Amino acid sequence: MLRKLIKHEFHATGRTMLPLYLILLLTAAGSNIAGRWMLDSQIFAVSLLGGLIIFAFIIAIFAVFVEAFWLMIQRFYKNLLQDEGYLMMTLPVSVHQHVWAKLTVSAVWFLATISAVILASMIVAYDVHIFQEFFHLIGDIFRVLQKLKISEAFNGTVIIIEGLALIFLALAAFSLQFYAALAMGHSMANHKMVWSVGCFFGFQFAVQFVGSLLLVSLSKMRLFRFLNNWDPEPIVAVHVGLLMAIGLVVIYGTIFYIVTIFFLKKRLNLE
Repeated sequence: MLRKLIKHEFHATGRTMLPLYLILLLTAAGSNIAGRWMLDSQIFAVSLLGGLIIFAFIIAIFAVFVEAFWLMIQRFYKNLLQDEGYLMMTLPVSVHQHVWAKLTVSAVWFLATISAVILASMIVAYDVHIFQEFFHLIGDIFRVLQKLKISEAFNGTVIIIEGLALIFLALAAFSLQFYAALAMGHSMANHKMVWSVGCFFGFQFAVQFVGSLLLVSLSKMRLFRFLNNWDPEPIVAVHVGLLMAIGLVVIYGTIFYIVTIFFLKKRLNLE
């Protein structure tokens, strides 16, 4: 059932995000043309049009990020906290599955948005000589990889997997903080959105306060001194750093996940 929920979420959100990505890429191509042949034109109208195209590209970048963020909040709010919540909560689906479907789709769209902006930036900067150098660099990388030992290649692959996992989990934890604030705020009888905003800033204060206490505690435990004196292999240090970051993000996200599930199960007020 979770797979069906995720499919439904992608279908509902893709109708908005995919056209925005197309607009982003088209304005990127237009910006490339504008930067090469239009901005320096002696004809004022052509130069002005080039400037407007580049401005449209900047707006498109802003729009895809804002829309990805807005959909993350809007789908959770509309489906689970408004009138649709009566229907959604009667489906043979657990609250956990509802939340995981929203989390997965939101994280994927955030990743897709980052990738689309990177691709658009490459289109804007497109130059034959740059791409020739890029492909030469790729060739050099493959030649180096062929000379690596199996253990080195394995470590490199694991680091990439750890990095991707960290990014995905960080995006999910980012979404969960908003979900928890909305779920808590909508447990109130009145002024639910005001309460939600207040809960969000309350969470921010609590996270910063606990984080500061944790840093002070670790400092008193001489952990930082130990880390300064620790001299591991560079590859080991990278693995340890990534795993520690993943662990912290998991703890951070789990706290907000528990808050979200609790208020959706026990305190949800759809009236």
